[in-house]
Order: sequence, then structure tokens, then C-alpha cells
Amino acid sequence: MNSRQQKFPLVRRITLLAAILAAVTPTRIHAAASTGQSVSSDLQTLADRGDAGAQYRLAKTLLSQNPAPDQVQSALKYLRASADQNNASSLFYLGYLYEHGQFVQKDYALAFKNYEAAAQFHNAPAENNLASLYQNGQGVAKNLPKAFDLYLAASQRGNPVAQLNLASMYYTGAVVPRDLRQTVLWLRTAADSGLPEAQNNLAYFYFNGVVMDRNYSEAARLVRTAAEKGYAGAETSLAYLYEQGKGVPLDYVSAYTWYSRAASAGDIRAGRRRDALSHIMTRGQMDAAFLVVNAYSSQGPMQAWARSAISPNTLSPFSLLPQ
Repeated sequence: MNSRQQKFPLVRRITLLAAILAAVTPTRIHAAASTGQSVSSDLQTLADRGDAGAQYRLAKTLLSQNPAPDQVQSALKYLRASADQNNASSLFYLGYLYEHGQFVQKDYALAFKNYEAAAQFHNAPAENNLASLYQNGQGVAKNLPKAFDLYLAASQRGNPVAQLNLASMYYTGAVVPRDLRQTVLWLRTAADSGLPEAQNNLAYFYFNGVVMDRNYSEAARLVRTAAEKGYAGAETSLAYLYEQGKGVPLDYVSAYTWYSRAASAGDIRAGRRRDALSHIMTRGQMDAAFLVVNAYSSQGPMQAWARSAISPNTLSPFSLLPQ
């Protein structure tokens, strides 16, 4: 593996869906009002009495329902009241809103303040996101050793996104000596938790025989698992395996359709590979591929856990495709 050519991908932050691990089902910030959630009178009563947990749950419920401006202000009031009582989930949530500018003005300094407070209670998502701010110098002076320590702490608490980020730091060797075995160890841990980016990245090591024996079948299993969750980088990798017949049967129709799915998700390389592949496919193969692609397109985009759980604009695919 040539580190100068292949940049290990980094997932810098945990978004709300995957990160809020306590209390209730994680909220999708942009969920429509038609989700059917409602505020119970008991929850409202507890929140009005100053119960920090109830205030947090109430704020999450309100903000998940495409709220009107007055509802936003009410939710933020409850959320801040809960955070003032050192509720770690509320501190994390408030930090997330400030970091991403959702329902409040984007403010990295306030994001840092709230993440740091939540991290003091060993909140793993907050530790991961706080590490990101240190790594990128957002709201605080850049401090890579501090970022590493926080990623490690969150990883040891079982947070898969932090584990992926920690693997990245071991791979690049920017803070600690480059260690591919530690890279694979933490990638495997995150992959076993179901994180598609980690599954796709781990497949790269199997595909190239780095730190382990080359195993195309295991690489294919991993990228298929990630691709079926809608992760575009893995969709491209799986298409390439079908195109080459490595770990899976040689199958241009499957390759074309997976390239098409990845291209529709914004992977430019997938679109180029698909177009090149079309020049060597038979008319019958093209017709078969069009049927699958059209059927997929009619269903709309896959609602992938990966895209909900991780900020997509921070990801760069660790592709099996040659450079």
C-alpha cells in the first residue's frame, strides 16, 4: 500500500442519529411531522417540573417534527434547561446543533463548550465530536494529540465512529507511529459493530493482503454488507469486484448496476467505470442491466443507515479500484 497515493478516509463527526445512545430512540433532525410522534402530557408535566431527562426527550420530540418557529424556541428552552443540569445527552445534542447550525446559528465555540461538558461525563459521542474539533481547529486551537486521546477514549467505550477515526490516525501516523496492525484492529472492531465505512475500509486490507493474507472472498463479503446499507464507496468497490471477477463471479450486469447505484449517490469514479464498462457489454447484458437499474430507481434512493449516521461531506471512499 502506498500511503502517498491512498489517503485513508476519516469520519470526523457522529451525527445525531447514531450518536445519542441514551434514553430514547435517536432523533432524525429533519424528520417530517408525519412521523406520528406526539408529546404526552406526562412528559410535558415532568419537563415543566424541571426533570432534565424529560426536558431532553421533549426537546428531541419537538425538533423531530418539522417544528414551527415557536416550537423551536420552546424546544431549545427545554434543551438548554436540561443541559444546565449537566444532562450529558442534552449537552451533546446542543453541541451538535451549534456545530451544524441546525435551529441555531452555527457556532464552533459553543459546540466545543457543550461537547467538552458532555465529555466530562464520559459521553462517547461527545468525545468523538470534541476530538474532531481539536483535529480541525474548529472552536479551539488545533491539537492532534488531544484529538487522538479523545478518539481513543471514545473507542474504548465502544463508539464505532471513533474507532474508525482512531484507525485513521494509526494509519496516517500523524500523531503516533504508523501502525497498520492497530489500524486493522480498530477497523475490524468498528466493522463488527456494523459501520459500513469501516467494513469497506477493512475490505481494502483483505483485497490487497496487507497485515493479513489476501482474501478476495472476505473482501467481497465486507463490501457487499456495506453496499447493501447504501454506502456509495462500497457500492463502487462491489461493482469493481464483479467487473474483475474477484471474490464474486465475473458479472458485467451486476457490475454495471452497482456502478450505477454508486454514481447516483455521487461517486464520480463509479460513473466513469460504468460508462467504460458499457463499451464492452453485449446488447443483452445492457438490456438486463437497464431493467435492474430502472427498478432500483423507481424505488427511490436507499435510506441508508450510513448516510443518516455520519456527516456525508466528511467522507472520502477507501476504494478497491486502482489509482
